Parts: sequence; C-alpha cells; structure tokens
Amino acid sequence: MSRGETRGFVPQILLLPAILGLALLVLPLVTLVARVDWSTLWADVTSPQAISALLLSLGTGLAATLVCVVLGVPLALVIARSSTRTAGVLRAVVTVPLVLPPMVGGIALLFLFGRSSWLGGVLGEWGIRIPFTTTAVVLAQTFVALPFLVLAVEGSLRTTGVGYEQTAAALGAGRWTILRRITLPLAGPGLIAGVILCFARAIGEFGATALFAGNAPGITQTMPLAIYTAFNGAGVTQGTAVALSLLLLVTAIAVLLLVRAWRPETPR
Repeated sequence: MSRGETRGFVPQILLLPAILGLALLVLPLVTLVARVDWSTLWADVTSPQAISALLLSLGTGLAATLVCVVLGVPLALVIARSSTRTAGVLRAVVTVPLVLPPMVGGIALLFLFGRSSWLGGVLGEWGIRIPFTTTAVVLAQTFVALPFLVLAVEGSLRTTGVGYEQTAAALGAGRWTILRRITLPLAGPGLIAGVILCFARAIGEFGATALFAGNAPGITQTMPLAIYTAFNGAGVTQGTAVALSLLLLVTAIAVLLLVRAWRPETPR
C-alpha cells in the first residue's frame, strides 16, 4: 500500500486543531519534566517519605491487580459468553467506574464498608475495620481498575469466538480443560494487556483512595496522595512531589509500550 493511500482523505484544515490537541496533551508533560531538579532527583526519590509512598503504591497496586485477576477474569468470561442483551447490561455496569468521578466511588465505598452501614456493622462485630486502612487502599484501587481488565479480557474473548471451544467439546474435552487449554491461552494477549492497564490505573488512583482510605503516611499515603500533600505544604517537599510525578509519568509510558508490544498492528 502506498504512502498516499494510508493517509486517507482527511481535510488539511483539520491539521491545526489536531496539532493544538496534541500540544494540549504533550506540553504539560514537557513542562513537568522541565521543572525536575536533576541535581536532587535521586535524593528526592529516595527520601523516606517518597520511598514509603512508592512501596505502598507498588504493594497495594500489585494486591489490587491480583484481586482484579481473580474476580475480573470470571466476570469477563460470563459477559463474553452471555446473550447479547445480558452482555450489554453487564458491560454497562462494569463500565460505570470508568465514567464515575473517583470521589463518588470513594464515598460509595465508605457508605458500604463504614460503621453505619449494614456490612460495616457486621464486619465491626467480627473486629474488622476497613475504612482508613491499607485494605481500603486496595479496595479503592480495585474498584477503579477492575473495568480495565474485564473489558480487555472480554473483548479478546469475543474476538476469538467459541469455534475452538465447540470443537474441543465435541472431541470430549471437559469445561475446565477447555478453559485451561483453549479459552485462556487464546485470550492471553487481552489478559496481559488488561493486567498491565489495571496495575497502572491502580497505582495512579487518587480520589477514591483519599475519601475511603485517608492520607496517613506509611499506611494509606500512596504516591498520588504524597504528591497532593506536598503541593499543599505538608509532608514531602515539592521537589519530591515533582520527582514522584516524573516517576508516575515514566511508569505510564512503560505501560503503554508494554501494551503495544502485546497488541500487534492491524494490517492496513
């Protein structure tokens, strides 16, 4: 295919708003990188507060990703193998956290697990308190990250279809054998991409975590919360906040590169 054919027939006048849109996305990030004090970058990133926030973010992010895999893969399977109407309803429900303001998600979690709720009351009788703990961080991250994994896996499952599964069933394979040896391997690229996106979203979560888990250093203060705290004049310095912001930016870029590696380009 020639170079002209790949360009299509987009009006050239649209080039200006396209450039402006790209600039709106890129220039703030360039400005952020320009504000980094490279002479103190290592000291800022390795400060006790920064290390604490970093380790907490990574630990809770990994835990949330594991929970998302355990819950999200079965949910994706159910959606992909349901009728069109049922799948549409379930997919809409799963998508809600993507369009819901994270603060609203935090309030909802607080009302569900708080002391005044029926579930919080039951857990309280067992001596379990979830709000404003590290567990609350994991739950908040899971709430906002789960849709990324479910939608990625479900899309991959719908693309592969059920032909191979039906053939295996006709040859006498059981449901668990089909799942283990056919369904999940075929959905592998979507699963890997979903896990990566899920982890990236988890470590970048702020709103739901702030309301449901609080901002206690070493307990619930993740990197986004440490950055917010710094720019409000408490906790880590602003230099550390900029350094942590750069670290999150690098993580996001790495995630995009990993996802691209697992998604081969579609032939033109």
